[in-house]
Amino acid sequence: MSGNRNVLPVSLILLLLATPALAQTASREPEDLRLGQRVLVDDGSCPAGQIKEVQGSQMTTSGVLRTRKCIPRLGTKKR
Repeated sequence: MSGNRNVLPVSLILLLLATPALAQTASREPEDLRLGQRVLVDDGSCPAGQIKEVQGSQMTTSGVLRTRKCIPRLGTKKR
């Protein structure tokens, strides 16, 4: 019975790792961005079918460093 003791913690860890990070959507970049926060910005700066992702990636002496990249826009899944 001691083998079942680790099932719940391992299951919980796997569930947390499998849960995608939630991102907010905005029409322009926010002024204050927290470390690790992701924002999807629909400002037309990326090609068709993509959206800009802005992430607070690193803490510097002047504040949070932002990284920007265009990622595929996820729409409704088609069968």
